[in-house]
Amino acid sequence: MGRDAVLTKILDILLRGVNAGLHRSPTPTYGNRAKNASYRPIASRLCYADSTLSRDIPEPDLDGSALRIAVIVARFNEHITSRLLKGALKAAERYGVKEQAVYWVPGSFELPVVAQKLAKSGHFDAVVCLGCVVRHETDHHRYVAGEAASGIQRASLDTGVPCIFGVLTCDTDEQALERSGGERGNKGADAMQTAVETANLLRSL
Repeated sequence: MGRDAVLTKILDILLRGVNAGLHRSPTPTYGNRAKNASYRPIASRLCYADSTLSRDIPEPDLDGSALRIAVIVARFNEHITSRLLKGALKAAERYGVKEQAVYWVPGSFELPVVAQKLAKSGHFDAVVCLGCVVRHETDHHRYVAGEAASGIQRASLDTGVPCIFGVLTCDTDEQALERSGGERGNKGADAMQTAVETANLLRSL
């Protein structure tokens, strides 16, 4: 028997085994589980658990009437970041944020240090960081976006004040425009919503 024929026969055996497994009854016939009337197949149990959990998930607390939130905006790619800021401020108004203050920095790389300073001030319940990094022709975007993300997270962990990452990391300007008030929504508004929900959660703990 040639090599191809052997491989074909092995594949046929494997496929028959898989098909047999697919058509086998999911109810076990061994051990104590066969005697347990409450036993359900795993898929059924998972669906049941999902439906139960979905009823227990609370609605987010988006009441901003007691919150003071700082917004830091990168000037670099201002044609995008100004749209993110507009979305964030509209969201702050929608959620009734008590006070918001806007600070501008040169670029996304500078967001973390200012976020940390504002978070440490004790004046703000959350800090929203807005920026836009576009890929273009070099790897520069990787370093800027990566350091901005890790720095903003570190500011949150070091201070206990939520510092929200609202930096777009896109391949093109078109993608950034879609995500700053276009077809994909406004990530500035999303960041403000996250800030309000997270700040309220921390206040409740």
